[in-house]
Amino acid sequence: MSLVMDREALEAFLVREFPQVAGDFAIDRIDEDGLVVRLKVAERHLRPGGTVSGPSMFALADVAFYLAILSRIGPVALAVTTNCSIDFMRKPEARRDLTGEARILKLGRQLAVGDVLIRSEGAGAVVARASLTYAIPPRQGG
Repeated sequence: MSLVMDREALEAFLVREFPQVAGDFAIDRIDEDGLVVRLKVAERHLRPGGTVSGPSMFALADVAFYLAILSRIGPVALAVTTNCSIDFMRKPEARRDLTGEARILKLGRQLAVGDVLIRSEGAGAVVARASLTYAIPPRQGG
């Protein structure tokens, strides 16, 4: 499926609809295969020991997959997470940004299914893998 929203449109959407978190994320790459979103790690994302917290990694996976879906269907603000499962596989690098590589496995009229691989910036090993399902509300004219 082709892209209907580019990086600039997705970033503007995030600022408009989710200003409370928009500054935490940046889109590093977007193409036909998916997109890569960066969590700009700050002190508020850390847990004791200086590593990124699980809830912050969940937020990265959720935002990355949400934006991947919107890049294909347009600005549907009410698409919502219906399921998410995360495997935490290794400790992220201390105080480094994290990237989430989102891939849509199935995009239907009502559901989208995919995954997000989370890595510490500059490291090749996956630190977490999330599987997500989103419900897509009925679209006008569709």
